[in-house]
Amino acid sequence: MKIAVDAMGGDNAPEAVVCGAVRAAQNYHEEIILVGQEDKIREVLKAHNAENTPGITILHAPDLVDMHDDPATVLRAKPRSSMAVALNLVKKGEADAIVSAGSTGALLSGATLFCKRIKGVRRGAVAPVMPCKGGQVLLIDAGANTECTPEYLLQFGVMGSLYMQKIKGIANPRVGLVNNGSEDSKGDPLRREAYALLKAAGEAGHINFVGNVEGRDVPLGACDVAVCDGFAGNVMLKTIEGVAKFMAGAIKDVFTANLGTKLAYLACKKGMDDFRSLFDQDAVGGAPFIGISRPVIKAHGSSNETAFMNAIRQAIEYKKSGMIEAIEQNVQHMTAE
Repeated sequence: MKIAVDAMGGDNAPEAVVCGAVRAAQNYHEEIILVGQEDKIREVLKAHNAENTPGITILHAPDLVDMHDDPATVLRAKPRSSMAVALNLVKKGEADAIVSAGSTGALLSGATLFCKRIKGVRRGAVAPVMPCKGGQVLLIDAGANTECTPEYLLQFGVMGSLYMQKIKGIANPRVGLVNNGSEDSKGDPLRREAYALLKAAGEAGHINFVGNVEGRDVPLGACDVAVCDGFAGNVMLKTIEGVAKFMAGAIKDVFTANLGTKLAYLACKKGMDDFRSLFDQDAVGGAPFIGISRPVIKAHGSSNETAFMNAIRQAIEYKKSGMIEAIEQNVQHMTAE
């Protein structure tokens, strides 16, 4: 398997990207193509005595995608950028997946342009996995589609359910529709129509639909797949990230207030470390762009080398899982109905 890595994308590129790729090559034994400015990539490899790491190759791409570039047009305007070249490798079948921490909008636009959607899929969706009570929950969509139709939300539910089955090993994932109330009649026309479609899909045995879920119930484990439009999903994702940072800071302030609280921290350090690990996004890696005909993983812009290594692991798992084939079969079947 070959993974194309955008070595120049992200706040900590190329250092974190290259180091993460080296660790991934050592741990997962797949070929990784580092795409970007060759001299800078080689500088990092040399600095870490990793110039001869088995499985690592370099493909020179001189240009960069800037966060200020227009996401919809930048890859056409900069065909020699690291992101465009990496996507083109996947398009031509010279790589099996792509991982990038660069511009989210550019990656999503480029993935749709270069790799195309799976036949039958109306829209691809960004789907991060978040911690929740008792395990993890997949949020779909978290920002790719700010405007949706009920049919999009139905397909998000189907694709999200397949992801949790194939990747996370949950036999019968609970699919919930994020809404402003749990009652069947709640929500605007989009949510009410989507509810009807998801309910019908549940009755037909395509998914395990558990109804509407409120935003507060998602972190409490009300469902395994939380379906929403990209606007609501992105707001929810950023809110949860903000609350997690606030809690971490507040807990630190409490335990560093005086000598007594510092001693108390030592007494419960193991529990606090376990609590902190629940919110460790480095262990997650990134978010898949589900619905595209090739594995596309969006790593967080601030990813360190551990996060990037795990984003590459995600790409490998996604490719091996048969997710793309399963989506094509299930979505086409439902579309035909």
